[in-house]
Amino acid sequence: MRAGEFEPVRGVEDLYVHDTGMFATDEYGAVYVYDAERPIVIDTGTGANREALFESIEAIGIDRDELAWILPTHAHLDHAGGAGYLAERYPNAEVRVPEEGVRHLVDPEALVAGTKSAVEGQWTYYAEPEPVPEDRIAGVADGDRIDLGDRELIVHDAPGHAPHHAVYHEPEADVVFTADAAGIYVPEVDDVVPTTPPPQFDLEQCLEDLRLIERLDPDTVCFGHFGPRSYESTLIGEAKRAYVEWVEAVRQKRAELDDDNAVVEHFEAASRNVDYWTRERARANTGLNVRGVLTYLDHVDEIPAADVGEE
Repeated sequence: MRAGEFEPVRGVEDLYVHDTGMFATDEYGAVYVYDAERPIVIDTGTGANREALFESIEAIGIDRDELAWILPTHAHLDHAGGAGYLAERYPNAEVRVPEEGVRHLVDPEALVAGTKSAVEGQWTYYAEPEPVPEDRIAGVADGDRIDLGDRELIVHDAPGHAPHHAVYHEPEADVVFTADAAGIYVPEVDDVVPTTPPPQFDLEQCLEDLRLIERLDPDTVCFGHFGPRSYESTLIGEAKRAYVEWVEAVRQKRAELDDDNAVVEHFEAASRNVDYWTRERARANTGLNVRGVLTYLDHVDEIPAADVGEE
């Protein structure tokens, strides 16, 4: 699948994945369109390539007055930056986001400033977000249900990546929309890559979020980046190890260098060996993740014990 294209999600009736072409990397940005009785868009991309998303929604067969829900998994702008644009185009759609994210989508000024500071030159791949009108948006919390008419989504809080993050479970098809709660599964290397952005990444809570997905035991996992894949029992164990080992690597390098800027530079240099997205994106993503772990380590005395061998 190429940027701007969409395709059905294998094994899940009426569900489609659209590739936003985020960061000039095919399949990196996944938006899900569920053509249910009350159709829904799950995540929105940055908003930069919104016209292609509108075309995909139309091609799937959803008219402008039919879309019922716009559901970002969290308020980070690579997942929610297009929410205001979608709300403007689809007048009957209601926006729902975990409660902590509502204020950021109604008034995105602080979120934009924080994102620009975090992503630096990568901001060129974003659009300035349109605010979501207050009368079109509400928060969701753990246990809430989103009515799609012929099915429903169940909300599960998953605040390890960010406090405004949730995963959504559709039990009939047994599909879970994990966004960033299970890391980034990269098909090219058949592995999970941690995503640990500042300022609110929390390792302990992230591991608990992974256990939540493990308990749900879905048939299909819809990642926020690089799209869906079939769930296997080893997936969560691999993700746990990846997160713990990543945090430990940053902790050890900080102890060795005793200079946070040098730690960031070390891992950014190592990112030159990453070839499953552009070199620019590899460096930016690595720097962001290192800064997130360093911020986390500032709040803990040592990495908490974790059972990473649990399958």
